[in-house]
Amino acid sequence: MREQVIIMAKQAPGWLILAGLLLQIVSLVPGVNVSRLAGLLLWLAMALLWRTIPTNTRWQAGGLALIGLLLLLLAEMLYRIGFDWSQLFTGNLYVVAMLIGVSFVGLIGRDAGAASDPAIGRTGPTAMLQTWFGVHFLGIVLNLSTIFMIGDRLARQGTLKLPQILALNRGLSSAALWSPFFASMGVVLTLAPELEYSQILIVGFPLALLAGLISTLDLRRQFDLSNVTGFSLSPRSLLMPVMMAGLVMLFYLVITPGLGIVSIITFLMPLTALLSNALLSRHRILQRMGQHVRQRLPMMRGEISLFLAAGLLTLGLSTFIEAMTGGNWTLFARFGVSEAIISLLVIVGTAVMGLHPIIGISVLASTLRLEGSEQTLFGFMALGAWAVGTSVGPLSGINLSLQGRYGTSGYLLMRHNLVYGAVLLSLVVVALWVLGR
Repeated sequence: MREQVIIMAKQAPGWLILAGLLLQIVSLVPGVNVSRLAGLLLWLAMALLWRTIPTNTRWQAGGLALIGLLLLLLAEMLYRIGFDWSQLFTGNLYVVAMLIGVSFVGLIGRDAGAASDPAIGRTGPTAMLQTWFGVHFLGIVLNLSTIFMIGDRLARQGTLKLPQILALNRGLSSAALWSPFFASMGVVLTLAPELEYSQILIVGFPLALLAGLISTLDLRRQFDLSNVTGFSLSPRSLLMPVMMAGLVMLFYLVITPGLGIVSIITFLMPLTALLSNALLSRHRILQRMGQHVRQRLPMMRGEISLFLAAGLLTLGLSTFIEAMTGGNWTLFARFGVSEAIISLLVIVGTAVMGLHPIIGISVLASTLRLEGSEQTLFGFMALGAWAVGTSVGPLSGINLSLQGRYGTSGYLLMRHNLVYGAVLLSLVVVALWVLGR
């Protein structure tokens, strides 16, 4: 009996995360709102997993949540705002639910969308460019899991070399510039819901391709790549991401035009994963789903805790500033190109010092009142800061994952990414100027 209780306690966080996701999906139905309960369950899951969260992430998430809570208490005590405390756990809930939903893509196909027979064995700069393409175009849908899929395949040839790890880092982080499935886009769409995604795509996609070229040239400058193995993306590997993107656009434009992209991804990814396993036996389906819930979902504790805590910070900061100023103060009177560039540099700078870009983006958004085209400019600024900051920042989710999986150093990655990050940052500045016009 005692052993059964222990097993249930260990499995509880995964099922709580699943329940939070399902409740958030139910909340998409008009007239139904159980988001607050969904948020409560997700916070409860993080409390149960707290001691297993990596130390750096735990300090960041705990600090953000504590500051947000203190600001809410100060706003209530000093200004008597009558805050609705039932909203306490709902910050960034849409983004967290999307991240959880996207994780179910790993159940689609035999190897989670990775190439079934990738061409591993080529070497040189071309191989590094192919690795970047593979990570990038699988990562636009599969997110963080992509670096493990491709990295583990490369690791079969031996311990990963630093150029390979850098290619994994840059291929995935640059997807933040345009992918509608990426966590960065979920955050941005939540903070600036009226942005024009078509403009983001027109600017962000070419910039991402240019980032791949810059990455390859930089790796060739720093390393001898003659014996460095790459990953070659096959057309079959692209089929799943392209189909997923097409499905999202179909729902967004035709089937459920009233829902945003974040909401569509949240329910569509788990549904697609379930349907893709429909031909399996009932026992096999339950086995795969259960394994995902018990193992994969708790492994997302670092991402989930950081996003939830950042949401609480944003809620606390925006509430306190509004209470203190009567709702009449903003950091910038208008958010133009100059303001976007200043914000970009500050957020990337804090990322280099160890803060995740979502912190700077959330804090900035809480001090702005964005109107019209300002939302699009803010959105691309945030995406650019995310792409540069997560590639260079030693404590970003991507770099922490690479450190834990392949035994590298976050500060070593930062040092070798500085030139790449500086060039990409300069190009984002130019893109902001173009977008502002």
